[in-house]
Amino acid sequence: MKIRCLLLVALWLCALDLGSPSERCDDWGVDTMKHKPVYNGEPAKIKCPLFEAFLKYNYSTAHSAGLTLIWYWIGRGQDIEEPINFRLPDNHISKEKDTLWFRPALLNDTGNYTCMLRNTTYCSKVAFPLEVVDKDPGSCVSQAIRPEEVLMYLDYTNKNLTCPDVEGFYPAGTKPKVWWYMNCKLMDNFNERYPRGINLTFGFVREAYQADYTCVVSYKENGRDFNLTRTLRVKVVGPPDKATVPTIISPNKQVGYELTPGEALEIRCEVQFTFLKDSPQEVWWMVDGKSPEDVSDLKFNITLTEIPSSLGEMTIVKTLVVPKVTERDLKRNYTCCAHNLKGTVHQEAMVKMKVPVPRYTVELVCGLGATIVLVVLLTLVYHFYWLEMVLFYRAHFGTDETILDGKEYDIYVSYARNAEEEEFVLLTLRGVLENEFGYKLCIFDRDSLPGGIVTDETLSFIQRSRRLLVVLSPNYVLQGTQALLELKAGLENMAARGSIKVILVQYQAIKKSKVKELRRAKAALTVIKWQGEKSSYPRGRFWKQLLVEMPVKSGRTKSSGQEQDFAQPPLGDV
Repeated sequence: MKIRCLLLVALWLCALDLGSPSERCDDWGVDTMKHKPVYNGEPAKIKCPLFEAFLKYNYSTAHSAGLTLIWYWIGRGQDIEEPINFRLPDNHISKEKDTLWFRPALLNDTGNYTCMLRNTTYCSKVAFPLEVVDKDPGSCVSQAIRPEEVLMYLDYTNKNLTCPDVEGFYPAGTKPKVWWYMNCKLMDNFNERYPRGINLTFGFVREAYQADYTCVVSYKENGRDFNLTRTLRVKVVGPPDKATVPTIISPNKQVGYELTPGEALEIRCEVQFTFLKDSPQEVWWMVDGKSPEDVSDLKFNITLTEIPSSLGEMTIVKTLVVPKVTERDLKRNYTCCAHNLKGTVHQEAMVKMKVPVPRYTVELVCGLGATIVLVVLLTLVYHFYWLEMVLFYRAHFGTDETILDGKEYDIYVSYARNAEEEEFVLLTLRGVLENEFGYKLCIFDRDSLPGGIVTDETLSFIQRSRRLLVVLSPNYVLQGTQALLELKAGLENMAARGSIKVILVQYQAIKKSKVKELRRAKAALTVIKWQGEKSSYPRGRFWKQLLVEMPVKSGRTKSSGQEQDFAQPPLGDV
């Protein structure tokens, strides 16, 4: 009886020893180096990390040495690790040598899976996390799975993108169906990109082809349909033959730093790097040939900013700040340095002490500045009020042009003979110029006597007038009209004797004129434009421009008064 009890105790101790291997087991913790989430409903596999990173021998060697591989798992939110039962008839988890298979992986499979290799004298284990996620709503992928980045060189041709981590999932000899997506849009007749099974061929690599490319591999196994979804992020970068040494943008020879002691010195070391795979991108400051940390009497701060740009290029800015420079600091040598695999470059910053400005120089600069401001103000005043200034001068200092000149009329009006323009001349021009400003107008149809010769009377009127006011319109330039005769006579008189001055008033725009005299007149003389209702106000800009061209007359109470009124800028000027 005692012997039987001793045997039972020994068996219990052995069972306790087998059931608690973790007490004397080499625990390598959780291996997260290759962890990547998998999609719900898609096959997944976990290869025991012991044979890849932690042990010297493979599965076959270990099995031959009498070691047994056991799998445990602990689910999300659980505290107790439990063995995996592979014998359940509906179990979707199976073990094949050193690999744990999920056909397919489900959301509740999320957890840590431990593979333990042991015998009676040896034990070693490591855990591997499995995270199962759903695809984002309306998307072919999940943002929880970060795509693997693939570099492609700009302008390269016939480059393949291979759907990753799908080999070994589908049975040997099976040719799966593969669909390619660009940013979750099915690729169909995409320019210069050709889906060819698990490969996507880029006929020509362009920067615009930078995107996320997703392959969906579909296959059958044991009568069941399975899908595998993989995503690669293509980044287009500059080709190696276009890589250069770093380019220092700042400091440069065009920008200097001139300060007085006590001011803050802030110098940017801004460097641009072209893409160069596995190349360092180093930027640093040198002060008097040394690292700033080795200059004991220099108090400074350095800030770092990295700015990525297209094609893998990078701009790095290191700013050296000396809060309060001393006279000695302003005499130091500050050098920006940069390095990559193509070479090392450097550029010195131009730092110097500001020379005090003499007092008389300040006074000279202030006086010159005040003069410039005064000139600018006078220029602006003249630009906006030159009409009023001219009219003011005429009203107070102008010489009477009508004294002993033998002229009978101030203005001879030449216009196209039609109802619209006749109304403009008789009601508007005559009404303002005669009634408001006191000028005497000669209008042929009003002032000529019946029975006379038109040509002779027209020339006579023009010779007896001080100004020829031409009302321009498309009808005015018609060949053979009396208006055209008046224009030619006035221009010839003005050119030959200078006894009359021609004034051009544009009543209606003329697109193109075939009359060479009119073209020359418009090129040489100021054209005063009538702008309809906007110009009807007697104290508006149109009438001011017209008054400047009119003869100066003294002794006209109304006219002089009007010109005096125009000497001051009126309120509501049009």
